[in-house]
Amino acid sequence: MELFDSHCHLDDEKFDQDREEIISHIFSSGVTKLISAGYSLEGSKKAIELTSKYPQIYTVSGISPNDILENVEKIEEQINEIEKYAKNEKVVGIGEIGLDYYWNKENKDLQQFAFIKQIELANSLNLPIVIHTRDAVADTIEILKKHPVNKKGVFHCCPLNPELIKEALKLGFYISFAGPITFKNSKNADEVINLVPDDRILIETDSPYLSPEPNRGKRNDSSNVKYIAQKIANVKGYAVEKVAKMTYDNACRIFEIK
Repeated sequence: MELFDSHCHLDDEKFDQDREEIISHIFSSGVTKLISAGYSLEGSKKAIELTSKYPQIYTVSGISPNDILENVEKIEEQINEIEKYAKNEKVVGIGEIGLDYYWNKENKDLQQFAFIKQIELANSLNLPIVIHTRDAVADTIEILKKHPVNKKGVFHCCPLNPELIKEALKLGFYISFAGPITFKNSKNADEVINLVPDDRILIETDSPYLSPEPNRGKRNDSSNVKYIAQKIANVKGYAVEKVAKMTYDNACRIFEIK
């Protein structure tokens, strides 16, 4: 059984003490491909460096809504740097990008500006996008309708919001599930899993954060993606091997990985 973790953060400082050991552990656990996602200039650069060392690792480059700078001019400078990074052959998308009104309510206009500009960048490079959205569903969907993404993309660690998922699917996006679908207090997990067609579903860890059950509260890593696959298998009534294969194939399709 081969697994594809479609979104993690191996560049994160939580891996600084044992990164090589963790990566070795990940690839001995059944994970054969993963995307270590950028969310800032520094994170995107570090992720690209990792891809040069490990052929199984790919990345997306972008500026998250929590990492944009304080004015339009500086944000444009950030995005210009991302454009340079995105020319690397191991960069398979622009992300993670989007809106986050949970952590930042005072700069909504700047978040929207950065999101739209990075959608335009993705279109110019013919790449999909990876979307982060938190407490900003209506604005996220409105922007995607007004600024269509040519190669579509993924709602990463997708909020368990049925209306968001329905709208995202209508727009042609893939849905990626992470640890929260395994949490015992997760209210909508089964419903939203069943909303997503087999050919649009991805699995991820978002590690080192959001460890799934039974490892909730511990540092997360990509080897735990098997628990996400197992939860989906349980809900859909599939063998876990079927979920592993379909999510692996879906990730390779959207990110054009052979």
